[in-house]
Amino acid sequence: MNDRDLSAVDAGLSATGLGCMALSGFYGPASETQGIRTISTALDAGVNLLDTGDLYGMGHNELLIREALKHYRREEVFIAVKFGAQRSPDGGFVGIDCSPAAVKNSLAHTLTRLGTDYVDLYQPARIDPTVPIEETVGAIAEMKERGHVRTIGLSEAGVDTLHRAHREHPVAWLQIEYSLLSRGIEDDILPACRDLGVAISAYGVLARGLLSGRWSRSRELDGADFRSRLPRFQSGNLDTNLALVQALERIASERGCTTGQLAIAWVRAQGEDILPLIGARDPERLAESLQGAALRLTPEELERIDAAVPKGAAAGNRYDAEQMAILDSERSGDTPPE
Repeated sequence: MNDRDLSAVDAGLSATGLGCMALSGFYGPASETQGIRTISTALDAGVNLLDTGDLYGMGHNELLIREALKHYRREEVFIAVKFGAQRSPDGGFVGIDCSPAAVKNSLAHTLTRLGTDYVDLYQPARIDPTVPIEETVGAIAEMKERGHVRTIGLSEAGVDTLHRAHREHPVAWLQIEYSLLSRGIEDDILPACRDLGVAISAYGVLARGLLSGRWSRSRELDGADFRSRLPRFQSGNLDTNLALVQALERIASERGCTTGQLAIAWVRAQGEDILPLIGARDPERLAESLQGAALRLTPEELERIDAAVPKGAAAGNRYDAEQMAILDSERSGDTPPE
């Protein structure tokens, strides 16, 4: 993969990262052996960013990464970790805790599970409305001073929160959903990040699989797959969204690539400060997606894509009403739904 120098992150990062969430059950049962193979495939292909969170499988994801990294040098891998989401034994989400004590406690457990004494980037998975962002970032900065954290990030933060956090300590990146179906950051959040020199870590670049070109109206989702609760996959919304994908498929066919590859290439084309995270669950899908990251689209192709999938054309919010309500990026009115 082509490296890029994102000064805010202070590291030469590959053009894409591997989003590891799907390796720990969010889209249904996942094979540990296959997960390790997927991580190894990414690293062998030059993808040096692994994005994880202590909420993924209640620590399972971090243990999986530890196992996968046994045959790699730690300093050659950039590990980004999210914290703060609280879960119950049955896997339910029961709140957010980004207090200074929780920052340090969560980090201690993460370091133990990963088998390392530092993480390259640490960030709250969601903004805790009960804790001033200055306190959360200040606690992470303290851990940075002690050598346990290299850089600080945020996830799904609105413009005001971003500015307040950045004043407390420089923020390396903002992790937020960005795809052809989720372009709300272009209005206020992306310009604010660029004013501050903050990179974008873009997740959901395939809109949870909708933009892969493999989704169909007849596909059934069981309760173990969290997409079954997402509005964009439900009834009439799904029909509208798949019609948009069909328009994209025609352009992909002419380009000689898959629809998913085209969607990833579009995100990649939006700026050198945007780092797409690919959430593949198996090595074959990952290899296919990485080819999309390597595509270079012409201005004419970008115009056609924009016409086929106009900004704001997606039907349904990114999350259900309960999850939407806890998104700082949404509460501040800075972004439309994920």
